[in-house]
Amino acid sequence: MLEIRDLHVKFHTRDREAVAGVSLTIHDGEIVGLVGESGSGKSVTAMSVAGLLPRKRCAYSGQILLDGVELLHADRAALRKIQGKSIGVVFQEPQSCMDPLMKIGRQVEEVLCLHTDLGPEERKGLALDALAAVELPDPAAVYEKYPHELSGGMLQRAMIAAAIVIRPRLLLLDEPTTALDVTVQAQILDLLKKLNRESGISMLFISHNLNVVRRLCARAAVMQRGVLVEEGDIGQIFYHPRHPYTQRLIAAIPTRGRKEESL
Repeated sequence: MLEIRDLHVKFHTRDREAVAGVSLTIHDGEIVGLVGESGSGKSVTAMSVAGLLPRKRCAYSGQILLDGVELLHADRAALRKIQGKSIGVVFQEPQSCMDPLMKIGRQVEEVLCLHTDLGPEERKGLALDALAAVELPDPAAVYEKYPHELSGGMLQRAMIAAAIVIRPRLLLLDEPTTALDVTVQAQILDLLKKLNRESGISMLFISHNLNVVRRLCARAAVMQRGVLVEEGDIGQIFYHPRHPYTQRLIAAIPTRGRKEESL
């Protein structure tokens, strides 16, 4: 489904590569976690997949294949046909990603305007369906609200609705629960599992929170300083980690009676 082959990314202002030879595959209907500390290259990897890499500011090589279509070196016109339609993205801070002057409904419909010939009523119907699918109370009321009128958890659900309204093949989630409290975080994770189960959307879930990854993902990959150091099913990663860095990450998970330790 998605295949990343020997991806290298080096920004012109940095001495070392942000991503150094990463190879990773995501199969149909699979949720894969990508974990590591801040600066390990997780978000740059996702940006590369989404076609959001600032190409003039970096050197890059390798291949990114979505159903056999090469994305990393595709031109902007080809990428625009895929962005939103085949690949949806959910960012960490919906407040900074959504237009504060545009109602939620119009923002959810935006991808439909770009990729379909549907009329206004059909677009609205699909937007309401998406808002209902992410379990927002009273979708019709939310449709007419502005971003500042929603709580953080509701706004994150609305952003997920905008990402799934056209039913993409792949959903990239970059720290989507970090800014949420524990209760809302659990609700969002349950929602993502439900969407994956019912719609079969494949997901790449980026996080530094290992407990969140363990709850959501069937498989995980661990990055350190741009290198993918370990990959395996969730049980192997958590209970039989092979790489010293993974072992230190697992050991640093806060538990009752022990404070979080520095790596």
